[in-house]
Amino acid sequence: QVQLVESGGGLVQPGGSLQLSCAVSGSIFAINNMNWYRQAPGKQRELVAGITRGGTTNYADSVKGRFTISRDSVNNMAYLQMNSLKTEDTAVYYCSSQSAAMTYWGQGTQVIVSS
Repeated sequence: QVQLVESGGGLVQPGGSLQLSCAVSGSIFAINNMNWYRQAPGKQRELVAGITRGGTTNYADSVKGRFTISRDSVNNMAYLQMNSLKTEDTAVYYCSSQSAAMTYWGQGTQVIVSS
């Protein structure tokens, strides 16, 4: 079992920044990839960014150059730094851990980008 708890969401103006955090606990030794997903109202959940155990990252085209994913294996944390936020980034953001056998999800944190 893996437990994931996101934090850091909130209301921000267009062009602003937020950093999301994901605290990871449980069977962390089995985790290969950490991912951030988001789901906007009326839309499907989509992959925003991912990072492998070795540190290789991947991003959705819509956030490349603006978002940065990172992980701190010592403190069992994952982060999503979001810069130059746009109104279309408004969504619930979910942290997810992926092992060979299971995928776990956090409860989500709301990000609203609005003036």
